[in-house]
Amino acid sequence: MPISAPGSKAGNNLSSGPATGTRWLRARSCGCRARGFTLIELLVVIAIIAVSAGLITLSLRDGNAAKLEEEGARLAALLEMARAEARVSGATVRWVPKREDTNDPDPNVQFRFVGLSAQQALPTRWLDPATRAQVVGAAVVQLGPEAILPPQRIVLRLENQRLELASDGLGPFAVTTAGAAP
Repeated sequence: MPISAPGSKAGNNLSSGPATGTRWLRARSCGCRARGFTLIELLVVIAIIAVSAGLITLSLRDGNAAKLEEEGARLAALLEMARAEARVSGATVRWVPKREDTNDPDPNVQFRFVGLSAQQALPTRWLDPATRAQVVGAAVVQLGPEAILPPQRIVLRLENQRLELASDGLGPFAVTTAGAAP
C-alpha cells in the first residue's frame, strides 16, 4: 500500500529513491547528454579566435609600406647592376632622381642612369608613380667606375611612409633603419 501525504499525487515521488536514481543513471549511460557547451569548450574556442585574429592583424601590413619596401629592393638591385656595369665598362655612371622643381622634357622619366649606353638601358620609372626619391647630401648617386665610393644615402617616400637606402661605399646598397648613418 503506497504511503502518501494528503494532497500529493500517488505517482509523483520527489524523493531520491531507487527509481529516480536509476532513471538518471540510465540517461547518463546511454550516451544521452545535456545539450550545449561546457565553459571550458567555450573558452578554448574564444582563445583560438583571439590568437587567429591577432596573427591576421600582424600579417596584414600597410599597403604603402609594402610597396615602398618593394621599390627599395628594386632600386637597390638596379643600383648594383649599374655599379657593376660601370666597373666593367670603366664608364662614369650616376643615378639621378627627378626633382620636383625641374621641368623635364619627358614626364614619364622619374629617374635616370646617366653614363650607360643605350644597350644597357635600365628602367626609368617607379612601380608606383607616387614614389619620390631624394639623395641625401648630393644631387646624384655616383656608381662608378671606382670600386671604392663615398658613403651615399637615398631616401624614398610614398605618402606618409619613408625608407632609406644606404651604402658605405664598399658594400651594396641596402635598406637601413631611419636615422642610421651608412
